[in-house]
Amino acid sequence: MSEDEVHVVPLRRRRAKQRNIFLVFLGIFVVAAIASVAFVGNLAVSFDNKTQTIPSAFPNETLRPAKATEGPAAGAVNILLLGSDSRGAAVDLAEEGAASDQRSDTMMWAHIPSDRKHIYLMSIMRDTWVDIPGYGQAKINAAMAFGGVPLVVETLEGMFKSRIDHVAIVDFEGFKAITDALGGVTVDVPVSFSSTHGGYTFTAGQQKLNGDQVLSFVRERYAFVDGDYQRVRNQQIFLKSLLSAVLTPSTMTNPIKITELVDQVSPYISVDAGLDAKAVGVLALSLKSVRGSDVISFTLPTFGARNQCGRTIHRLARPGCRFRHRAGAQ
Repeated sequence: MSEDEVHVVPLRRRRAKQRNIFLVFLGIFVVAAIASVAFVGNLAVSFDNKTQTIPSAFPNETLRPAKATEGPAAGAVNILLLGSDSRGAAVDLAEEGAASDQRSDTMMWAHIPSDRKHIYLMSIMRDTWVDIPGYGQAKINAAMAFGGVPLVVETLEGMFKSRIDHVAIVDFEGFKAITDALGGVTVDVPVSFSSTHGGYTFTAGQQKLNGDQVLSFVRERYAFVDGDYQRVRNQQIFLKSLLSAVLTPSTMTNPIKITELVDQVSPYISVDAGLDAKAVGVLALSLKSVRGSDVISFTLPTFGARNQCGRTIHRLARPGCRFRHRAGAQ
């Protein structure tokens, strides 16, 4: 097969407890709210004091889709979740809306319908080839380098004709922090591989990983034939395992453990100004009936990886598609 031949990668839905670190906080706030109002207050203070606020998360209002004011879409919430590989100056520049050398390794759109019966998580491959406003066609993760978080938001809102309500950036070091706070996380490694990050070797099957091993596990792509696709799968596997470790009675009924988790992970999270502890708490309570089977994860369909002038890119299978809830967006 020539390098120009491609296969359509099917849209895969996985009904499982696959969320990211930020969504773990939603679960913590739900349990805490049920247990003690005072405890929620303490968590809120910790969250607000230790998370970082993104100075400029959104583009100019004139460049954005209008917020729905009626119908099911009016009550829906869209959250852009970005994974960052450092907390250096480049990330700070990106959060201020300035050009930098920062690129987002992980990008996910979380859609919460107005009925709060499901959470839809759409992963976007970092090498997806898109139109970036003002710059032409490029990989989606280049938007962060060209114009920071506001340009990423503008690019995605233009693609899906839907408004993003909140933005959260999670440093990969947060994976390490929460893993070590839990005393390790057991992961079912799907395929054996040796990582180029840290030199760790992972054997297929159940393994208990520490924080450094987790970072190596979720970052690796060069060890796999299908590169980023396996990396995304490994990230989803880890997140599912992480939630299994967090959402246990021994953890969720232990105020000291919950406080430790929030204290240690909050410094690795940046959020827009509107996504403070109060907003997180309100959203969490509205999702109190959501279970693992109600969370639906999938990857934005592409025609698979192809080589273009020495670069690996993923062309969208349906360039004009919108993020829809079953028959229509809500």
